[in-house]
Amino acid sequence: MPEQRVVAQFLDEHGMRSPPAYRLLDLTAEVGEVAADAAKSSEYGESPESLSVPEDELGDALFALLALAEELDVDAGTAFETTLAKYEARIHENGDAGSGA
Repeated sequence: MPEQRVVAQFLDEHGMRSPPAYRLLDLTAEVGEVAADAAKSSEYGESPESLSVPEDELGDALFALLALAEELDVDAGTAFETTLAKYEARIHENGDAGSGA
């Protein structure tokens, strides 16, 4: 995934390599910020039609996820393709992409 390579280069250029545990905490914090924006903008679910999340917050979460993949030495593109195939198989078998768990 080219975006992961860009993140890897950015981490290297700015001395931002970190252990995966730190990256996971960062990802969790960034996704929490997305959730907080969604909750506030929708008046905590009272106005779901007004839900919005700033693009930069989604970008922060994506950066954090790609940085985690990089630190775990996981190719995000391959992981994504594997997941799409898994969802396709579930849809074919069950008519639904959910795990059923």
